Amino acid sequence: MSDSSLRLVWVYPDLLSTYGDQGNALVVERRARQRGLDVMRIDVRSDQPIPTSGDIYLIGGGEDRPQRLASERLRRDGGLNRAAENGAIIFSVCAGYQILGHEFINDLGEREPGLGLIDVVSTRGEGERCVGDVLADIDPRFGLPQLTGFENHQGITHLGPTARPFARTVIGRGNGTGDGTEGAYNDTVFGTYMHGPVMARNPQIADLLLKLALDVNALPPTDDRWYEALRNERISSASQPA
Repeated sequence: MSDSSLRLVWVYPDLLSTYGDQGNALVVERRARQRGLDVMRIDVRSDQPIPTSGDIYLIGGGEDRPQRLASERLRRDGGLNRAAENGAIIFSVCAGYQILGHEFINDLGEREPGLGLIDVVSTRGEGERCVGDVLADIDPRFGLPQLTGFENHQGITHLGPTARPFARTVIGRGNGTGDGTEGAYNDTVFGTYMHGPVMARNPQIADLLLKLALDVNALPPTDDRWYEALRNERISSASQPA
């Protein structure tokens, strides 16, 4: 991380911020400040250029038309791709996740190019929507506990050879492909279908992004009692028989 401030960029809150996804930015900012870090948070609307010098970029979910508009503007702008080339950490949810892939189906029923930052392709599922609580075991390399979240999407996301599953579902449908995968990542670019917001339910993900941005193996401990109470409540609720 360069300079003294951690630069946290929230991308297109006017288009991509469903199901409380902006809470992810609040959690990352708070957990950084709890460790004594100086944080510069930048909320970038869709009529503004994407800065290329951020350390962590967050993208939320959105409806079909805003997703298409966001993808068009991000492709024209090019700033997020340049930030990724600079080694920035990027974490995306749902529609934002699909945008970071190679392509998805837009609101016009057409194949819409994405940014190609994760080796995935998203199509539109023909069956029931993927809706409900998700419990998933994160990739063991991250050493994090079971994840909890909420999904609501029609998309089906297929992983290419260079993408790794972010997690594998215990409950829920995740990528919707039937293989148990949930989300994906390439190097420092992550995608998931989990709302919640996912970092309020799983603050360890926020800490993971901070460690990657700071290039450290550990962070000072914080008081996680509120987060753990929420996590345990949601895990217990999701685990109850319907």
